Amino acid sequence: MKPMLPTLSFDVPVGEEWRYEVKYDGFRAILEWDQNIMLSSRNGNPLDSLFPEIKNFLLSHEEIFRPFLPLTLDGEVVLLANPYKSNFGEVQVRGRMRSDERIHEQSSKKPCHLMIFDLLRLKGENMSNQPYDKRRNQLIALFQETGLPLDPQMDSDRLVQLVPSKSDFNSLWEKVTLFDGEGIVAKKQNSSWQEGKRTEAWLKYKNFKYVSCIITAYEKANGYFSIAVLKDSEPVQIGTVLFGFKPEEKSALFETIKQNKLSEDKRFLYAAPAICIEVKYLELYQGELREPHFHKFRFDLSPDACTFERFLQQQKNLPEDIQITHPDKPLWGEPLIQKMDYINYLRDISPYMLPFLKDRVLTVIRYPHGVVGGEAFYQKNRPDYAPDFVQTHVEEGIDYIVCNNLKTFLWLGNQIAIEYHIPFQTIHSKGPSEIVFDLDPPSKDAFQLAIKAALLIKTVLDQLNLISFIKTSGNKGLQIYIPLPENKFSYEDTRLFTEFVAQYLISSDPDSFTIERLKKNRGSRLYVDYIQHSAGKTIVAPFSPRGNPRATVAAPLFWDEVDETLSMERFQITSMVQRIKKDGNPFAEYFSAKEEQLFEPVLNFLKGQQSKV
Repeated sequence: MKPMLPTLSFDVPVGEEWRYEVKYDGFRAILEWDQNIMLSSRNGNPLDSLFPEIKNFLLSHEEIFRPFLPLTLDGEVVLLANPYKSNFGEVQVRGRMRSDERIHEQSSKKPCHLMIFDLLRLKGENMSNQPYDKRRNQLIALFQETGLPLDPQMDSDRLVQLVPSKSDFNSLWEKVTLFDGEGIVAKKQNSSWQEGKRTEAWLKYKNFKYVSCIITAYEKANGYFSIAVLKDSEPVQIGTVLFGFKPEEKSALFETIKQNKLSEDKRFLYAAPAICIEVKYLELYQGELREPHFHKFRFDLSPDACTFERFLQQQKNLPEDIQITHPDKPLWGEPLIQKMDYINYLRDISPYMLPFLKDRVLTVIRYPHGVVGGEAFYQKNRPDYAPDFVQTHVEEGIDYIVCNNLKTFLWLGNQIAIEYHIPFQTIHSKGPSEIVFDLDPPSKDAFQLAIKAALLIKTVLDQLNLISFIKTSGNKGLQIYIPLPENKFSYEDTRLFTEFVAQYLISSDPDSFTIERLKKNRGSRLYVDYIQHSAGKTIVAPFSPRGNPRATVAAPLFWDEVDETLSMERFQITSMVQRIKKDGNPFAEYFSAKEEQLFEPVLNFLKGQQSKV
């Protein structure tokens, strides 16, 4: 079955007759489920073996789906980078894999999702001739009855999810640009689904970025223009452009290159780096622009303004009300990280970090002049100049910032807020949302003590059937998290447990661990601060950068990484996002673990022991 295809539009489709969906960049897929499951690409090629996790998920829920079979759904196989963007590069790599072992490894470690946006057959009845709005209503009902997600959930193990349909273009477009998504597909409410047809009843409007570049060559055989930006005064090729020129523009450009060529061979006319143009594109992939289109000539620019640095800064669109000041300001020295690099880190890490900031009063440490040699200060109160989208919560007379959205996060980044510290509970919680053990060795050289303590605690937690997660502090220690269900336990409850574990560590190795609060009495032992886990206290958030010269991050770890080879320097701003792309998110199941946590039996045992004393 050949899918219906949208037509590219450079004008926003507006009007009551349109509905809007996020456009994901993955593999277009038709799911047909009769007696067997068949997942096929837009060209009719089977996708089942490339993405076995999707078929396995469907088969494991066959009882739920059986009343709706035979069933045909239209969608996209994606690897979600955030709710509005698929990771194009990684899903392409998955699609090229041929090793069963490698496919199995990746499908287990980083499963793809099948995002569904249309219903073509339900209980054997052809739905494609019905109008879009009726198909959508029945599709939503199908997802509700099967208990599947009605919106994108990147860490969910329910691998078939619904692409929401919206009536407000502007609000959806703001989120797509903010989260660096590919674009939007606009669909007419009265449109039927037409197999194999590219139609103007569906229009794709893409989130193009813009780069100012120079033309370096003209390819004779196909009319492509090679484009580049300057790095250290040398041209760096970023691809070719063919589309977007008016006939007279293309003709004038060719004649200019021909008359002023530097040299010529059988394939190319080579141009002097003198002609500046602006090109719109989707993203940089494997060193070249994806879907480049000529936008306009830049006669106002000299070639030396078309720099690689400027290109990097322009790679992601920001909303109009987010202005990045002094993007070239260096914040760290080694590795060199400029302000725009830092903003891009926050943007990329936001899907993983924002859930930990959500609904929690925030204390940040700001470094207005950069980390190296710059003075820092704590900020709790929302400043008067904060924009309206910054939410707050008053607690103990302090008007705290609550970072519940990406705009606030990027605004804080522009304020050069480097460290993000949060309490152990949300603004809606009556007690702790988690237990955290902060394993703080006496010095960076004593990091092995934190590793030893973490492994001892892990042994206890495993024996008690408690689900735990671990991260670096980003400075010199480790922090173990035990997620708890909301509003179920008090700090008095958790104190019983943290003290129990602290005493266990000391009894296991009194020469290595202590609960002595006075530093002068600790010697070279690691301080187990079980009292720190209490109301009003804070801890650095997962994925938060730290204000030290090494640009390290409070990095979530997989437990099998915690051994004598572990080092803090492996987890820096410059490597964190790539680490998640390669290995996955160690805290992916953190929030789902809350309801599975068997803490109550442990607490009841400790209370029983306490009553005997």
